[in-house]
Amino acid sequence: MAKPYLWWAIFSVSGLLLLFLLFRYKYAFQWLGSICLNVVVAAFLLYILNLFGAYTQLEIPINPVTVGTVSILGVPGLVMLAALKLWVI
Repeated sequence: MAKPYLWWAIFSVSGLLLLFLLFRYKYAFQWLGSICLNVVVAAFLLYILNLFGAYTQLEIPINPVTVGTVSILGVPGLVMLAALKLWVI
């Protein structure tokens, strides 16, 4: 098992490299903003679906995997998760 300070060093170096890339390229902030917007919209869509879960008997947990799926695939990803949840149950 790796030592904790090794993990902190890896995360620190990768964070500094990310900041360097963000400040070096002028379109990086737009790209990062677009990703953040997709994640927020995905979490909001999952929240709305879970809000009506009492009526539809369909609840999908809000976790990094489901938010990532919906943020990448959009509404078809949300429908896919709902269909998968209904099919597995």
